[in-house]
Amino acid sequence: MRLAKFLATAASLCVASTSFSVLPASAASIDSKTAQKTAEIPTCSRKIGALAIREPETKWWEGLGLESPEALLKVFVMKSGCFTLVDRGKGFEMAQQERALAAGGTLQGGANVGAGQVRAADYILVPDIASKNGNSGGTNFGALAGGLLGGFAGSIVSNINVSSKTADVVLTVTNVRTSEQQAISQGHGSKTDVGFGGGAGGFGLGGFGAAGISNYQNTAIGQVVILAYIDAYTKLVGDMGGLSTNAKADAPSQAVTLARPGIMRASADEKGKVLKPLEAGVILYPTGNKQGLWVEVSDEVGNKGWVSQLSLANYRQ
Repeated sequence: MRLAKFLATAASLCVASTSFSVLPASAASIDSKTAQKTAEIPTCSRKIGALAIREPETKWWEGLGLESPEALLKVFVMKSGCFTLVDRGKGFEMAQQERALAAGGTLQGGANVGAGQVRAADYILVPDIASKNGNSGGTNFGALAGGLLGGFAGSIVSNINVSSKTADVVLTVTNVRTSEQQAISQGHGSKTDVGFGGGAGGFGLGGFGAAGISNYQNTAIGQVVILAYIDAYTKLVGDMGGLSTNAKADAPSQAVTLARPGIMRASADEKGKVLKPLEAGVILYPTGNKQGLWVEVSDEVGNKGWVSQLSLANYRQ
């Protein structure tokens, strides 16, 4: 009788134990940490410019079972509202197909799809892993992947440490018009709570599943990389926040070509002093000054004067 009672009690305890689970303190601390970092993603009241995101050449994320960080950064950019996001990936490829259909007369009339509609990117953002030598201890992904990815790739991903769950990332922004590196920011993420398991979600960015990057949310090392990129993106917005919102106007004017032989004059007048004759095809650089149909330009050696806009092949105001 006592044995039967004991077995019944043990069975009820087993059933009860499967009906609920208690999250370890470490998992709770990680949920708190990720929620805090999510709240720290900066938001902007004005757009800094149009941004395209390009994944780096070295696909370090594949060995970790993650997707490209390009999708991750798109979520940050859309959430922050600091940039206008322009697509240069798969969506753009499909858009180009639609334009090709329009150009071929296949689309229905009135589709309003054609030339001159695509917005230019002001900046290109490349998300990568910070490159440095050395192993801070533990199981280092660079050491594991070096044989598979080659020496260069192994050194690049050596800043993701799987055992201690740390990641160092870098974001580089290039000015499309000048090719200058407008900003570089580095971010660090760490998660030493060993109780955290792969399935413990809780990262508070909606739409991760829809964006195709849920494995960043559902793995320990993925969340470490998220924290690192949030850190880097926050610094990046801070660094670029003081820039003008008109990158097009800030950039030097496009070079122009003389369509036919002409004359560079000292003033914006047909009777102005002749500075030098110009041959057809010569490249000139507008200074930004304009009077009527006359444009101030400089040549390759620094001579500055005025030429008629009508003689320029590709001048755009």
